[in-house]
Amino acid sequence: MALHRLIQLSSMLRSSVSLTLRRNIGLSAVVFNRAKDLDPIQKLFLDKIRSYKTKSRASGGVVDGDASYDKNVSDEILKLQRLYGGGDLDKFPELKFTDPTHDEVAK
Repeated sequence: MALHRLIQLSSMLRSSVSLTLRRNIGLSAVVFNRAKDLDPIQKLFLDKIRSYKTKSRASGGVVDGDASYDKNVSDEILKLQRLYGGGDLDKFPELKFTDPTHDEVAK
């Protein structure tokens, strides 16, 4: 009887260890996969994004934006202000909602 219990316990222990190892191997595969070198196309794409980010921070705005770009942006802002009645387009508008009044109707 004790031998039978020992065998059952060992099989339960074996299955739980097996499950734990499978989960850990699956998780470590994801971690090791990220650590590998990227696909050359992905690496090129990420390098371009990073270089654009550094250029954008250095210029303080749009990369390779010249006077004509700034003029076009200001013209578009003026059009929008005329169309929507002015106001500051750089900040989110303040919305004020009032509760509706409900009148009781006599039956």
